Amino acid sequence: MKNFNFKPLVLIALVAVLFSGCAGLQKMKKNADQLQFKVTPEILEAHAGEVDLAIDGKFPAKYFSKKATLVATPVLKYEGGETAYEPVTVQGEKVEANNKVISYTTGGNVSYKDAVDFAKAMSKSELYVNITASQGKKTLDFDPIKIADGVLATSEMVANYPKPILGVTREANTSGKYDPNIDAFQRIVPDQLEADIHYLINRSNLRSDETGANDVTALQDYTKKANEEERIDLKGVEVSAYASPDGELDLNTNLAAKRKETSSEFLAKKLKEAGVDIELKTKYTPEDWDGFKELMEKSNIQDKELIMRVLSMYNDPEVREREIKNLSEAFTAVAEDILPKLRRAKMTTNVDLIGKTDEELKALAKSDPASLNPAELLYAATLFEDLNEQLSIYNSFISVYPDDWRGPNNAGYVLAKQMKYDDAKPLFEKAEKLKNNEPIVKNNLGAIALKEGDVDKAETLFGAAAGAGNEVNYNLGIVSVKNAEYDKAVKYYSKDADVNTALAKILAGDNNGALKDLEAFERPNCYMKEYLKAVVAARSAKDNLLYESLAEACKINADMKAKAKVDMEFAKYFENAKFKEIVE
Repeated sequence: MKNFNFKPLVLIALVAVLFSGCAGLQKMKKNADQLQFKVTPEILEAHAGEVDLAIDGKFPAKYFSKKATLVATPVLKYEGGETAYEPVTVQGEKVEANNKVISYTTGGNVSYKDAVDFAKAMSKSELYVNITASQGKKTLDFDPIKIADGVLATSEMVANYPKPILGVTREANTSGKYDPNIDAFQRIVPDQLEADIHYLINRSNLRSDETGANDVTALQDYTKKANEEERIDLKGVEVSAYASPDGELDLNTNLAAKRKETSSEFLAKKLKEAGVDIELKTKYTPEDWDGFKELMEKSNIQDKELIMRVLSMYNDPEVREREIKNLSEAFTAVAEDILPKLRRAKMTTNVDLIGKTDEELKALAKSDPASLNPAELLYAATLFEDLNEQLSIYNSFISVYPDDWRGPNNAGYVLAKQMKYDDAKPLFEKAEKLKNNEPIVKNNLGAIALKEGDVDKAETLFGAAAGAGNEVNYNLGIVSVKNAEYDKAVKYYSKDADVNTALAKILAGDNNGALKDLEAFERPNCYMKEYLKAVVAARSAKDNLLYESLAEACKINADMKAKAKVDMEFAKYFENAKFKEIVE
């Protein structure tokens, strides 16, 4: 029997298998031009700091080897580097794995989505698909396939300069009483002084212990001073006489009228002796129910609530008096504690206190800041145009009024205006410690977070700053652009017109609105204004506006030439002679 050597046969079979596998991969590589890739968007775009990618891939029939596995990796390539997206793996029908299967007979589709962080160098880039196919132990790299251009990075042009808010006074003095520490600056502050002359029951004659009382004397001196001093404007003197709400109405009417006469004659004589020539305003009230109610509310009289109920239930004065007298114990206390205070003539002097001039305030703010009250010192700082001088005044405010949050807040505000956000941060944090719930401070801390790139924290702080001013909405507009919420940004920017508001409208598809905002933005030599006008022109096919605006932007800032060269907004113009002339 003849012996056979099986080793050559095994070797031949192994070579055949390897050759068939290699042939299958080589065929796939050779026919790679039959692969179809639909990229959305056609030119990649940066939004919210990322470059999103969506690919619909199609494998033709009789392309995909049944035993092959294919790994496809989208890669953005740009000058100086490349960035890979996550790879996707597909397999043939006879591969034992858990990847998407592509039929040899019918072919198949693959949907893919991913995103990578945007980098400035990606502004001019190309998207390739790198493919590696394998079968068994054999692998084969395909030639990279270009499938798109990128990256349109207009959204990254938002000017990240959030607006701080100055901590100023909010409420003016409405009390009618002068308060040197009032929380709002008023150059002219209303003031008044009152004094009462009291009468005995059913009497209208003056008593010396009443006319010589301290409050009556003080009112005469106050009125004389107002008449003499330049910075006090005497507005008027009034006398109002009253009778208490007990007894007959006719009697009380006559009594109140006589008290008006005696008190006004007395005051007129005293003012004339003091050299004050003014006509008194006089009136009388027969029964002082308003005064009665006010004193009752402040009292501790038994059955107080019953008496207040009577006042609310009945309008007729006689019924009121009768019902109150029926409360015998309570009425005794009323007769002793309340009614005597209502038998009076009230004298009132009204004046306007005229404050320091702007020049005086500026001088004192620098030479003697402690002589100014908080409202005056805060106002004085706003009179200086130079930011360094403003900062000096706010630093003085911090020294003079260390517990007032507005000092560190406003010093931080000036530093933020000077783009010194790092220096402003500890001052805003100090202001927050002094007044933790102040919306203005929350906005300013939000501005710091936004500058530091913490968009989520900034948005939270701006939310806590609601009502602090339109600056909050503006800052939320920046947040919205960074979050790729362009329609929302447009709404936040409704009261503004500048490069950021125009950018939001460009990204929201409103080119005409963007152009209107740019034209309304009155800032000379603003290269961003001109550059965005060129972007609008490119999107609207307005060539003359494009060339004119881009040339102006490059004239103001030569760095815009390099940017425009790779800006995909101008991709259609890259080979245009006039465009090249501008950016070279």
